[in-house]
Amino acid sequence: MRILIANDDGYLAPGIAALVQACRGLGHIDVIAPEQNASGTSNALTLNRPLSIFEARGEGVAGFRVVNGTPSDCVHVALTGAIGDKPDLVLSGINNGANMGDDTLYSGTVAAAMEGFLFGVPAIAFSLADKGWAHLDAAAAVARAIVEQVLLLRPPGAAGAEPWLLNVNIPNRADAAELPRLVTRLGRRHASEPVQQQLNPRGETIYWIGPAGDARVAGEGTDFHAVANGAISITPLQVDLTHHAALANWREQFGGPPAVGPPR
Repeated sequence: MRILIANDDGYLAPGIAALVQACRGLGHIDVIAPEQNASGTSNALTLNRPLSIFEARGEGVAGFRVVNGTPSDCVHVALTGAIGDKPDLVLSGINNGANMGDDTLYSGTVAAAMEGFLFGVPAIAFSLADKGWAHLDAAAAVARAIVEQVLLLRPPGAAGAEPWLLNVNIPNRADAAELPRLVTRLGRRHASEPVQQQLNPRGETIYWIGPAGDARVAGEGTDFHAVANGAISITPLQVDLTHHAALANWREQFGGPPAVGPPR
């Protein structure tokens, strides 16, 4: 078993060190992470400059590969020749804060896992529900248990096995290992708060993206509801953004061929 671990908070973040330590003994572990915090970069790849990779040295990070790029860059270069053998599993996190609902479209944590999935490798993204690293050790133990359970139920490389992508959000609680694990769907948020304007020291107007809006679709069965009610949320994700239910209507309007069902 070869496991590739990445994140979006940067190679010095406590979350990735905790995830690496929690997964010791499951197989050979390679770690590759951004040089800087790359939260909110989604699936961006760096195409306008070359990337550099260096090996980190220091307590807790010795042997980590570091990339001066995005989370997707990290996994992409790892899977296209930078680390040698292809991994059997890609893990991302543990992120400093939740990645639920619409957040998953912007999340570098989810993007790193998704990059593995796009290359046909099963992948899991792990996030803490609240920022601040509280009870990170408990969340790391949960991550280890989920990885072990998934590997038992859906071992990578099994005949006919398809890659899968999971997004996991863990409440910041000391008893996280005892919380129920619910398979959920993504909720939805309200629109983001207004952009924040400031003047820089030269008198020029600068803008900060406003904070994310509150949960809008957060009923039972959603990731928001699960975490708010003290459960671990496990959401299976897919990459296909096609609105299959609307295909027939659009084909009718544009005079195209009759609709066919979604791929199986």
